[in-house]
Amino acid sequence: MLTDRIESKWIDAFETTFQACKVGRNQTAIILSETQSRELNVHLAELALARMKVPFYHLKVPTPGASSPAIIRSSGATLALTGQEGAVRALAAVDFVVDLTLEGLMHAPQTATILKGGARILNISNEHPDMLERAMPDEDLKARCLAAARLCRKATRMRVQSDAGTELSVDMTGNNTVGVWGWTDKPGTLAHWPGGIVVSFPRAGSVNGRLVFQPGDMNLTFKKYFDSEVIFTLKDDFVTEIEGIGTDARLMRNYLAAFDDPLAYATSHVGWGLHKGARYEALTMYDKRDSNGTELRAVAGNFLYSTGANEFAGRFTQGHFDLPMMGCSIIVDDTCVVENGKLTA
Repeated sequence: MLTDRIESKWIDAFETTFQACKVGRNQTAIILSETQSRELNVHLAELALARMKVPFYHLKVPTPGASSPAIIRSSGATLALTGQEGAVRALAAVDFVVDLTLEGLMHAPQTATILKGGARILNISNEHPDMLERAMPDEDLKARCLAAARLCRKATRMRVQSDAGTELSVDMTGNNTVGVWGWTDKPGTLAHWPGGIVVSFPRAGSVNGRLVFQPGDMNLTFKKYFDSEVIFTLKDDFVTEIEGIGTDARLMRNYLAAFDDPLAYATSHVGWGLHKGARYEALTMYDKRDSNGTELRAVAGNFLYSTGANEFAGRFTQGHFDLPMMGCSIIVDDTCVVENGKLTA
């Protein structure tokens, strides 16, 4: 268990990341948190902005009550702004939003309104700052993410294969792709820290095939590594069958069924990790309360398949799995970007 106390090196890490976002004294900023947010990160954000002499204020909203029979974790779609129209207007009116909500604004219904106002949002994932410090972004990571995003935006097809039997096809025509390297300096954009990933949100009806999860792959909603084989069958974006005789398959079937929402079975996004400093074994090093699993999404060479909200396909749901897979090959049109779990040159 790490100690929740202020360390000067963590203030430095927050300040460096805010500087990369080009936050200045002539701009306005809001720290958005909720009553269950990690107070250590809230304090570090306050101290870093104060050190930079950036005018800011802190907007704290109540953590909403349970809205689903399932336990919500790592959805990327906070409900903390539901019914908070005044807060949304305030967020849309500033230059910079430090998002410290538990689930984040990545897929929240209110995010489009906030971004349309010109605000840029930095979601700081609900991680212990020890992990944030290790996963600092840099210019080299940004270059890799931008190159991967350009490739995906021009692509017509992505194929994912593995020796275990994964065979997935994604129609990439008209997809929406973002490269996330850990900061944002453009109005009307959102990034998350840690970063180091490219994700594509396909159009509706674009994803078909079979995913074969192996022991050692990751279920970041449950914050654990797979112990047994699980097989997804996908048809027109939707997981139509979950096979497997172990606990992993049973847990996934039960969890998705609890939402009583067909959209919980739909594809959210596909992509791969690019952060060479992100550690695959990180889930073994932290208590679950100290990790949100974001680092694992960025591990270089993983294929990330996610179920849940895809606003570009018109789908919003609280059901969500982030499922990084190791040992896959990813081919974008005729370019192999990951071969057997390793980034290609």
